[in-house]
Amino acid sequence: MSGTGGATAGTGGEPAGTGGEAAGAGGGPGGRHGLRRSLGFRDLVVYGLLFIAPMAPVGVFGTLDARSHGAVALVYVIATVAMAFTAFSYAQMVRVVPLAGSVFAYARAALGREAGFIAGWMAMLDYLLIPAVAYLFSGIAMNALVPGVSRWVWTAIAVVVTTLLNLWGVRAAARVGFLVLAMEIVVLLVFVVSAIVVLARDGAERGLLSPLSGDGTQGAFALSAVIGAVSIAVLSYLGFDAIASFAEEVTGGSEKVARAVLFCLALAGVLFVAQTYLVALLEPTTSAQLAADPAKQGSAFYDAVDVSVGGWLHDLVAVSKAIGAAFAALAGQAAAGRLLFAMGRDRRLPRALSRTDSGVPRVALLCAAVITLVAAVWAASRDDGMDHLVSVVDIGALTAFTLLHASVVGWFVVRRAGGPVVWWRHLVMPVLGAAITIAVIVEASGAAQVVGAVWLVIGLVVLVSQRGRVAD
Repeated sequence: MSGTGGATAGTGGEPAGTGGEAAGAGGGPGGRHGLRRSLGFRDLVVYGLLFIAPMAPVGVFGTLDARSHGAVALVYVIATVAMAFTAFSYAQMVRVVPLAGSVFAYARAALGREAGFIAGWMAMLDYLLIPAVAYLFSGIAMNALVPGVSRWVWTAIAVVVTTLLNLWGVRAAARVGFLVLAMEIVVLLVFVVSAIVVLARDGAERGLLSPLSGDGTQGAFALSAVIGAVSIAVLSYLGFDAIASFAEEVTGGSEKVARAVLFCLALAGVLFVAQTYLVALLEPTTSAQLAADPAKQGSAFYDAVDVSVGGWLHDLVAVSKAIGAAFAALAGQAAAGRLLFAMGRDRRLPRALSRTDSGVPRVALLCAAVITLVAAVWAASRDDGMDHLVSVVDIGALTAFTLLHASVVGWFVVRRAGGPVVWWRHLVMPVLGAAITIAVIVEASGAAQVVGAVWLVIGLVVLVSQRGRVAD
């Protein structure tokens, strides 16, 4: 295989030799190692928003409200800005390394094969387990609606249905995903309109500025409390980066992928801020009461909707979350399949993973589906399964994000492979982004840090065992 990072044709051209066989290699699109270009800008945004989920704050609202002393909307404003640095770095790298595998391909091209493998290995932890968490959310929600069927059965059904859609093809999955996303947006709009009507009729439970300044029940505004909550809130955005993994399947060039990444993050930020602002005004329980009773935090969003609007909206949101979570997993599974495909094509994982059928990486998708199914069903069968999964899924992504920022510096500043250096774009922004992701890793739970460290050590062992077997 060719070297790691040949010259590019200008700043936006295809990199020569950065990723082994590029899109369509081995017989063109639909060939043995080629992916079919069939996605447009809307499809990319659909995948990104599906993975994130428009109402992602529902499950963590109570926790964030308690930790931020009531300034929950401000938490999401800051979190959106914080994650914008990572989105900006993705936009920089996808323009010059438009390959499947996302951060694996970027680190490989900018930092070398070994760093690329570690970036892909750490991202794999995230890409394989986040869908498992989403499937479990779906199973729990469906079990609440239909208690006669065990949640592990609902979880398995969700895995099978979405896997079949992914195997059908990225375009078909995007069409169905668009319908599901439209449903989620409609439910969110119903909530927004209902909340505004209730606020206009009955008034707010808290001050109109309290979601931005705190409700005052835990003392004066504390920036440290808000920043502590931001370290949790940024995890709501994980998934927008999956857009970059479809770089070899988009029509119209990598610039479209870069725009989709930035647009998806901005739109998610607006949706998150709007819904948390409104529900905070409806919340009859103070942030101090939520902090004193952690058991109420998980259902705080639903409880506020129940009391202020009615049980019908509670049920509507629950159904939306059940279906939406399954299709968030669909997008995550698709991204995981592309990562396994790219690492298999580079011979860092078994070569069979790089095989495609009619432009669909079915072997990689099936492998991702099996791993996700085992993890999700195992978690669904245990009372503490959700805690075990959630505690480890984020470390992989945050470590990969850190290597992404390093890749921007490596490619543009150290290698000077992207033309003239623009210091604020190629050094200041990625360094700030890396500082943010490292800070969030430091704030993560001890269990998550341990699992992340163990996974990293296993990756290093695999890397050492491969030395000399993967030709440059």
